[in-house]
Amino acid sequence: MELKAILMDEPAIRRSLTRIAHEIIEKNQGTKNLAIIGIKSRGVPLAKIIAENIKSIENIEINIGELDINLYRDDLTQAHDLPEVNKTKIDFDITGKNIVLVDDVLFTGRTVRAAIEALFKLGRPASIQLAILCDRGHRELPFRPDYVGKNVPTSLSEHICVELPEYDNNTSVKLYKIN
Repeated sequence: MELKAILMDEPAIRRSLTRIAHEIIEKNQGTKNLAIIGIKSRGVPLAKIIAENIKSIENIEINIGELDINLYRDDLTQAHDLPEVNKTKIDFDITGKNIVLVDDVLFTGRTVRAAIEALFKLGRPASIQLAILCDRGHRELPFRPDYVGKNVPTSLSEHICVELPEYDNNTSVKLYKIN
């Protein structure tokens, strides 16, 4: 892969996540009945940052969880011989809650479909909203994010890579050309 551009640096990501936190509070008219769930893997640290931002704005700690969708993927047999199953960590009842699902990149929508299916195995939320750091288009399923850090129109020969300190010792969003 060939690096084409750095789309977001650390300050840009921080500003986007702060804006998303404000938008979540505004849309939900506060934080009552609100919970944030990050989709493993890179959605989890983004969800934690959004939850921290909401806490600093509203002075209220909200429930946060981690969702593993590997067993709900529709490409499970194509992706891996033996899927790697991470542990879902949601230690609160999601029934009746307004859930904000958080992920790094929205592409086809298949990850979102799998996440919603996994959530409904855990309970029946009042609503499910979607927060995405980068929306790159090319949807195959009819999902639209409620909160977007950056819209990045891409071609199918391009790849967006979100780098976070937990995994990459860097914070950025990069656009690559696939050779």
